[in-house]
Amino acid sequence: MIKVLVVRNYEEVSLEAALRIAETVKSKPDAVLGFATGSTPIGCYRELVRMHRMEGLSFSRISTFNLDEYVGLAPDHSQSYHYYMFQNLFNHIDVKRGNIHIPNGMAKDLEEECVRYEDAIKQADGIDLQLLGIGRNGHIGFNEPGSPFDSRTRVVKLSEQTRMDNARFFKSLDEVPMYAITMGIATIMEAKRIILLASGEAKAEAIAKAIKEPKTVMVPASVLQDHSDCLFIIDKKAALLL
Repeated sequence: MIKVLVVRNYEEVSLEAALRIAETVKSKPDAVLGFATGSTPIGCYRELVRMHRMEGLSFSRISTFNLDEYVGLAPDHSQSYHYYMFQNLFNHIDVKRGNIHIPNGMAKDLEEECVRYEDAIKQADGIDLQLLGIGRNGHIGFNEPGSPFDSRTRVVKLSEQTRMDNARFFKSLDEVPMYAITMGIATIMEAKRIILLASGEAKAEAIAKAIKEPKTVMVPASVLQDHSDCLFIIDKKAALLL
């Protein structure tokens, strides 16, 4: 069952998410955290950096796993998710570099990289808290509509909708990679806790379908209805159709 917390605006979405991540780290200093990218989590990461600097919140013992990474973008590419995470969070907190896990989109053997990543999550005893965003088509990670609910970490082809949504970060649509490595839906669902963030009217339809309509692979986020501890933190605009 999905629990829903509706707050006033994006700033409150970010704060509520950061508070819950901080609580997890304080109660379990060696927690395994799953992180997401995109525009939505940036405010949450900004608040976590503030908590680290101003309140002494330490991330020195945590491990992290990112949901996904583009295929073909080097870690130092300005639009890679590796670059994103270091720019927005990792460079500003005391997380150990050896405890950071992000799929390698430049791996020579991509299938082997997916198996390695899945195994690394298992070796860490699973993810304690997974942060998610949601695409306008209901995707979580890069699990596009039609993704099997039993899917594991794998290479996926990005939908045109997702590529167009992400084109704003690139010089042109042609520069947006066509493929990515993503945690699978079954991988995500094994996280002990899940927090999904959404802000703005553009996400309202996807949020409503994920929560109110029957579970379907055509709305990947709808699988979260089956998770035992899943919280959607959304603002009023994202909640318009609930």
